[in-house]
Amino acid sequence: MTQVDTLGIIAGNRSLPLVFARQARSMGIKRLVAVAFDGETDPKLAELVDEIVWLKVGQLSKMIAAFTDRSVGRCVMVGQISPKNLFDLRPDLRAMALLFKLKEKNAHTVFGAIANELKKDGVELIEATPWLKPLMPATNFSLGPKLSAEQQVDVTFGYRIAKEVSRLEIGQIVVVKNGTVLEVEGFEGTDKCLARGGELAGKDGGAVAVKVAKENHDLRFDIPCIGPQTLESCIVARISTLALESGRTLLLEPDICEQLARKHKITLTTIT
Repeated sequence: MTQVDTLGIIAGNRSLPLVFARQARSMGIKRLVAVAFDGETDPKLAELVDEIVWLKVGQLSKMIAAFTDRSVGRCVMVGQISPKNLFDLRPDLRAMALLFKLKEKNAHTVFGAIANELKKDGVELIEATPWLKPLMPATNFSLGPKLSAEQQVDVTFGYRIAKEVSRLEIGQIVVVKNGTVLEVEGFEGTDKCLARGGELAGKDGGAVAVKVAKENHDLRFDIPCIGPQTLESCIVARISTLALESGRTLLLEPDICEQLARKHKITLTTIT
């Protein structure tokens, strides 16, 4: 890993920006400058970085200036921005010009274009994975009950479907049961996908959810991750198994996830 002393953080929602800041600091980053978004970023991040600049979603010029004005040459993007906020945003002129040029508007095209705009002003958007790799479960990882033969078949089936769905830029998670696709993640996001899949599984529950990264996934943004909130969604939906693509999915707050998996008898496993 290239030595970096100063690093910028484009911080979305939930706990990942906080986790990243702690990891980066523990691995030798001396100065952290964060760009945070009103209504998205956890204010607790301010306690973990040297400087934090609060913006509204869509203020692209101010976001870039937050880094260039502070001599930040490299930054990472961690945490999601709610889809509703991406479509409710009031973009500045630079963001409007960026969006106007895009024929397709998805995570890959929008954030890829933002990376290009940053680069024009001398700020390189890099992968956060060098600092987060310790939090990515590897092959043979498992928590909770051992998979039954039927569940193992569904995990393999769900993995194949999820890889195809992600290739088509639709989503990264599917819910299956007994060889049937119950739900595919779309614009609504992971939690609602799990809820709907659990509902369609019937009164006995027992569906299997599989989360993957797409092929040639640009890990500079949109890193697949799950955490306690995802497990809570599985519990409510009575989903029996959550399988992650090994080495490419972040597991946040693993101790809490392990407690939830054991208490509620949910299998959390990896698949390659």
